[in-house]
Amino acid sequence: MGETHAFLAVQGGRIVAERYWTGFDSESTHHSWSQAKSITQALIGILLREGKIDIYAPADVPEWQSLDDPRRAITLDQLLRMSSGLKFAEDYVDAGVSDVIEMLFGSGKEDVAAYAAKSPLIHPPGSFWRYSSGTSNLVARAAALGLGASGEAFGAFMVRELFDPLGMRSAQPKFDKAGTFIGSSFCYCTARDFARFGLLYLRDGVWDGRRILPEGWVDYARTPTPVPATERLGYGAHWWLGMAGPGSFSANGYEGQYTVLVPELDLVLVRNGKSPDAQKEAVQNWMGEVAECFRGA
Repeated sequence: MGETHAFLAVQGGRIVAERYWTGFDSESTHHSWSQAKSITQALIGILLREGKIDIYAPADVPEWQSLDDPRRAITLDQLLRMSSGLKFAEDYVDAGVSDVIEMLFGSGKEDVAAYAAKSPLIHPPGSFWRYSSGTSNLVARAAALGLGASGEAFGAFMVRELFDPLGMRSAQPKFDKAGTFIGSSFCYCTARDFARFGLLYLRDGVWDGRRILPEGWVDYARTPTPVPATERLGYGAHWWLGMAGPGSFSANGYEGQYTVLVPELDLVLVRNGKSPDAQKEAVQNWMGEVAECFRGA
């Protein structure tokens, strides 16, 4: 499976298993990669709770506001469900064809949302599923526009409303030069803090009696997108479905970063590491096998 740098299992709100690769420990931070997408979904939920955003209204994308631009009809819900109909090449190896590499490390890196906003519409919104980090950065910028704050001010909002209440002291979100949280890819955390984030969703968005996410937001996250995903796993709203059996859902990141929630077992599994893409299915199968161990316990 490549290198597993951290593994953590939390059941009943308590750590029941924890192991680290040589050179890593409970204080080591790990790359989120696309686990950040699920954190972005939480931020949208908080803004929804505060009445600052409407996920079923057209997304706030300034570049699409021309009356003859068909993209202006794309909703935030469709962006969250990867069913916007936008063209985007999510290729992690071939820089010559990859939009995600160009966005994160090439010409788009200083303003990731502006880069993503250039994506042409190639399918009617809501009719086709395509995984896209570009859409996640459009969502992150829409969150900033809804809040009326970006850069350090948006980071303070993340700390105040999400990280501090959960005790996620290690969380390190990254921003581009335009002040947009790079919500597709960059929020470093310890394995324990990824587990805290997972536990928030396992507890229906409530932490120590305080409702962080609006009622129904977790169910929204794990409701399958009407347009089926073209992957072995299902897809909800910036959360993947089914890695550890029916009813499970997960935040998934490149090279094998996973926070997997199994509600029926009151279980959170976290795995961070460095696994080649060819090993992705093996790591996902292993996470499912670990969950099966708890079913048999």
